[in-house]
Amino acid sequence: MLSENAEMSDDKISSDKKFSILPLLTVNFIGALGYSVILPFLVYLVRDFGGNEIIYGLMGAVYPAFQLIGGPILGKWSDKIGRRKILLLSQIGTLASWLIFIVAFFVPHITFFEFTFKEDAILFTLPLMILFVARAFDGLTGGNISVANAYLADISTPQTRKKNFGKMSSAMNLGFIVGPVLSGLIAATASGELKTVILSAFISLVGVFIIQFLLKESKSGEPDDNSAADLPSSKPAIWKVKDVPIMMVLYFLIFLAFNFFYATFPIYAADILQWDPSQLGPFFTVLSGVMIFTQGPGLNYLNDHFNEKQLFVAGSILLILMFGCLTFTNTIIIYVGAVLFGLGNGLMWPSFLSILSTKGTKNQQGLYRVLPAALGVLPV
Repeated sequence: MLSENAEMSDDKISSDKKFSILPLLTVNFIGALGYSVILPFLVYLVRDFGGNEIIYGLMGAVYPAFQLIGGPILGKWSDKIGRRKILLLSQIGTLASWLIFIVAFFVPHITFFEFTFKEDAILFTLPLMILFVARAFDGLTGGNISVANAYLADISTPQTRKKNFGKMSSAMNLGFIVGPVLSGLIAATASGELKTVILSAFISLVGVFIIQFLLKESKSGEPDDNSAADLPSSKPAIWKVKDVPIMMVLYFLIFLAFNFFYATFPIYAADILQWDPSQLGPFFTVLSGVMIFTQGPGLNYLNDHFNEKQLFVAGSILLILMFGCLTFTNTIIIYVGAVLFGLGNGLMWPSFLSILSTKGTKNQQGLYRVLPAALGVLPV
């Protein structure tokens, strides 16, 4: 019943007439670009500041840990007062976090404490502490991707839903292509790491201007006709919606698996494969390039022959095979894994988001998109 109401709400809005999704796609591209641009060198930066793989892993967990606090609040606020305001707040928080990040390059390497792990001395320094603060602040104000997905659910009709989510994922993946390429080019120059972080801050600033001046609000702030019992403050109502609990569990597992990959593969590449940032960047570029192709012409063709559930299952199987490839050290097999990741995620993720957008009312989209992502311990 609630799913039917959500579809009726979609029919009322008609995104083709009232909304352009280009600003939203640009914001998602900017968010992915700002995050992916530091992927090839962050693990090396942590080591330069005195940390190791444990510190790097903890740093990866700081963002979602704080997002678990701020994310559900922002999600509920977006359901109540509008997506655009929360997207703007989140983007400003990301900009501020990058500015804090920059400070880490200029403070002295004061050691607060030292401990030994596997006969290696690990230093917890002032620059590392500032990096932790930056990631924590970004997590506290995080949720831009999840709220953007809720925004897209607001403005999509049943006919355009799957196509729009495919475009959204393509925009993000394009950011993941451009980011590592830029990082590799800048890393070859003097103070390349600092320049890359400054670039990330500038990219976030551009995102602030796009949201402020180009993005329309998708919600009026008024509850829909059937949402009186389903307002954001009523958490149990969400769990009572048909299929939503299992969808949230799947959301959690997906983000958890992605975190294993994005948080640990750079360490695996540096320690086991003996790659440097110039080798890690092309890997992520190939991976994201395949996703762009899959979510563009690939999904346009497959959507006419298969439903969302079938594409989700097929993509999930390909991702399982991908993790198997990453257990090898042969470069060719590793790149086969990158292709499988691009194919699997390109099929699975847009299909999953499209299915999720049909659940519940539009006044619940923000909350149940943010909460499981935060629980999945992946920087979003």
